[in-house]
Amino acid sequence: MNKLPMKAWRSTASAGPNLRRSVSKIGGAGSRRLESRESSTGVATCPHLAEQLEASVSRIHATSEWQNALPYNQIPGPKPIPILGNTWRLMPIIGQYTISDVAKISSLLHDRYGRIVRFGGLIGRPDLLFIYDADEIEKCYRSEGPTPFRPSMPSLVKYKSVVRKDFFGELGGVVGVHGEPWREFRSRVQKPVLQLSTIRRYLQPLEVITEDFLVRCEHLLDENQELPEDFDNEIHKWSLECIGRVALDTRLGCLESNLKPDSEPQQIIDASKYALRNVATLELKAPYWRYVPTPLWTRYVKNMNFFVGVCMKYIQSATERLKTQDPSLRNGEPSLVEKVILSEKDEKIATIMALDLILVGIDTISMAVCSMLYQLATRPVEQQKVHEELKRLLPDPNTPLTIPLLDQMHHLKAFIKEVFRMYSTVIGNGRTLMEDSVICGYQVPKGVQAVFPTIVTGNMEEYVTDATTFRPERWLKPQHGGTPGKLHPFASLPYGYGARMCLGRRFADLEMQILLAKLLRNYKLEYNHKPLDYAVTFMYAPDGPLRFKMTRV
Repeated sequence: MNKLPMKAWRSTASAGPNLRRSVSKIGGAGSRRLESRESSTGVATCPHLAEQLEASVSRIHATSEWQNALPYNQIPGPKPIPILGNTWRLMPIIGQYTISDVAKISSLLHDRYGRIVRFGGLIGRPDLLFIYDADEIEKCYRSEGPTPFRPSMPSLVKYKSVVRKDFFGELGGVVGVHGEPWREFRSRVQKPVLQLSTIRRYLQPLEVITEDFLVRCEHLLDENQELPEDFDNEIHKWSLECIGRVALDTRLGCLESNLKPDSEPQQIIDASKYALRNVATLELKAPYWRYVPTPLWTRYVKNMNFFVGVCMKYIQSATERLKTQDPSLRNGEPSLVEKVILSEKDEKIATIMALDLILVGIDTISMAVCSMLYQLATRPVEQQKVHEELKRLLPDPNTPLTIPLLDQMHHLKAFIKEVFRMYSTVIGNGRTLMEDSVICGYQVPKGVQAVFPTIVTGNMEEYVTDATTFRPERWLKPQHGGTPGKLHPFASLPYGYGARMCLGRRFADLEMQILLAKLLRNYKLEYNHKPLDYAVTFMYAPDGPLRFKMTRV
């Protein structure tokens, strides 16, 4: 749920021999805050630690693997031109690409240069190192320490650590935060977020929301039984209602008919779209906003302040309920918000957790659902397989869903995985390398941003048998009708891997499974218009009106 396209736009630089200077270069604003914190505790200035790190570097450089590797500057990639570097390639009019072409760029770079590509010369940014070798990607993931550095949204880093340092302080959350502050915050919220008992608690509430959404869909159908052109906005409303129920412990009212443009739910939807879908513009184009408050940056800050205010309001409301409620009357499993407030005694932690879940959840889940519905509507044979499975498990279409029932929906879950493989909503993950490494036979210095383009690797024949064919059966076990074949575990990772794997992944899976189960058990979905292309706004998804025909079965 917190994976961003490419994950590799954070401003960094190659690290030098001086430890504190390299930490500052690698981390930008967020790590300068970490550096300051470390200095105050004496960690960064410890001579023994510096000696250990220098010894580690010496050991790496002394290995035959490093000595036999080719120099970093020999890694192939597009050549920068004087002054403009490679930034010109993303400029209007003269450039080769637009922001929405990021997925295409990833594929073109691989086709032209091979399994490792150096994309340097980006004004104000470090080199991006695209890695298309799943074995090397696995090695990068498995060698990272307990606090991996994932490059992500310097705009959000600046907002949290500079613009609103008064609010966040040392509690930056899990998005755009690194090192010990990230590990500390994640450790405080991870257990309640990932507990199976927490997930079970939200099955019924999310099912009710989904049923309300499907009723609304029926009311939106025109005379041809088709949904409106702006149906993606309706999916955003469903997604926000689900996340609000989980992260804010409330029903926001997003599914009410005739929402006014100035209503709070619609403002939240609009703000999330603006904040997230302009990240690519803030990150990829010349970063003037870092030095002067550009109109785009000013609007971004305004949107973020709105989010913080909304989260604070509902978390404070939950806190008041807990204060006035008789503990002996609390029946059943506490909500996620209640668990965090009760365990941490600090509503700010719950507020920041909710903010991160909303920021990376609304658009991510919405766009994933848009993609899945489009693939279902244009693949009637696959849709029928899922429908037959649901009819067998739910002979009565009104049967309430349970975790055991969801666990048996093998074809449905395989369909979701295959959509993620071929049309990965998050087109790539990444890491800032924290130590010198040998990758694909080249010497790569720490500080470089490694990009793992899953939109490409998930569709490569080297790692997936018959990769160009949409075949959900590849994800099934033989006893459930699965077909054998090659499927590299690190070729397609929609939620990432390791310590920084998406914190909200279980909720994301639950929401999508509930929606598809309720929809495909009761309705047939068709798409009878010109095929849509996929493009990147913030996520990789069908680009155009989702005018689905929806009929009861």
